[in-house]
Amino acid sequence: MALARKLLAEGLGTTLLLAVVIGSGVMAEQLSGGNVALALLANTLATVGGLYVLIEVFGPVSGAHFNPAVSAVMAWRGALPWSALPPYVAVQLSGAVLGAWLAHGMFDLPVWQLSTKLRSSPGLWLAEGVATFGLVLVILRAPAGRAPAMVAGYIGAAYWFTASTSFANPAAVMGRMFSNSFAGIAPASAPAFVVAQLVGAALAVLVASWLTEDPPRAR
Repeated sequence: MALARKLLAEGLGTTLLLAVVIGSGVMAEQLSGGNVALALLANTLATVGGLYVLIEVFGPVSGAHFNPAVSAVMAWRGALPWSALPPYVAVQLSGAVLGAWLAHGMFDLPVWQLSTKLRSSPGLWLAEGVATFGLVLVILRAPAGRAPAMVAGYIGAAYWFTASTSFANPAAVMGRMFSNSFAGIAPASAPAFVVAQLVGAALAVLVASWLTEDPPRAR
């Protein structure tokens, strides 16, 4: 029952997070009159607010990872049982797709979509590595009780200082593949994004261990 509650929290939290990201992107695109900077700003503000609230709500239940890379890091550090990692990832990925469909339904868009927005270049891959590196480092180094605000703040900043607008999350890539909207990513572009994210997360674990003089190890 304890694991079931955690999985419900992870799945529901990821669903709502992707509904925030994609839904606010749709709304921003509709209202910005073609001003991409304004649309991105609106998308950023909604994501920051939504992410902060969702971490506060679901964090005490499941840790509020909403992100397979974060769950893998937590399993590596012993904060999440290895046996719980596959179901965590499964509900995160499925929740992300449900979040995309939920956003489409709210805006009377076709529920089933595949993005055609190509995001493929060395700069974008580097940006995803940097975005995920920073996210995981913030999570691992945040003082007790400060992680929700610090994570939301970092993601908000990374929307603007990274060329990729900071997906930083394989589940976000999954959900956004199924939305041909402002926030989408073409399936062909997804694998390289996920690889870059995993590399960034692994480097963050190493750096965090050096900063704390506590070498990472699987337990």
